[in-house]
Amino acid sequence: MSELASDNTESIALRLDDVGVSVDLPRPANVGDQVQGVPYRPVEFRDDDLPTALERAASWLRRTQDWLGEPVDVIAIHLDYDDREGRPYYDVKLLCNDEDLAGAPIALREHLARGTDI
Repeated sequence: MSELASDNTESIALRLDDVGVSVDLPRPANVGDQVQGVPYRPVEFRDDDLPTALERAASWLRRTQDWLGEPVDVIAIHLDYDDREGRPYYDVKLLCNDEDLAGAPIALREHLARGTDI
């Protein structure tokens, strides 16, 4: 559990998992994809086929925007490769705002809908 800070003494509770994102955040569907644990969180999509990795990234982004109720703040898109034997070649990362992945906009809207000022 975490709290969204505000200008006054009131706070909003957030239900977060071990890496600090909302427990309700849609997870990437492929077992090799992941939400990583850094301040601006890279959401990683790895595949030997670049269009497939990009399609999975786009699908996750659409599902997450639907869940969030607004566009996800994607700070950067990083493309790298891994040419080690047995590893997926392409590594696509969407660098996302950690507050969006924690569900802060949802919690804020729910809080405001209850009619409480922040």
